[in-house]
Amino acid sequence: METEALIELLERHGIKSTPNRILVASTLEEASRPLSMTEIEETIGTIDKSSVFRTLSLFRESHLVHAFEDGSDVVRYELCMSESNEDDDTHVHFYCEACQKTFCLYDIPVPKVRIPDGYKAETANYIIRGFCPVCAKKMSR
Repeated sequence: METEALIELLERHGIKSTPNRILVASTLEEASRPLSMTEIEETIGTIDKSSVFRTLSLFRESHLVHAFEDGSDVVRYELCMSESNEDDDTHVHFYCEACQKTFCLYDIPVPKVRIPDGYKAETANYIIRGFCPVCAKKMSR
């Protein structure tokens, strides 16, 4: 995604564009999978941990990123590509036990869950654990 498109995405979510915010959003957009805060820091290399944390917190509050635990005690982040300020692009994630990477499975239908009366769901994590194609192939050799 071009810088102009990232700036427009930030603005749609009510976020003022700054160089650091554009860099964090760009890093998430270019990643082929959800990233941990540590992976974001290592990829960027020029922004300190507290700036990355503040940026991700703002992005979460503004519904620009999804944050979820992938079952490995690590929070992962990915850009929310919806056109609204709601988390309406919920999808299934796959956590690889071998390489410890998490992947988005956009084409897998998210199961409907009926919760008891009186509860109000805010978000849900759909995580499948196993082995990604690359690791599964290595194991079969």
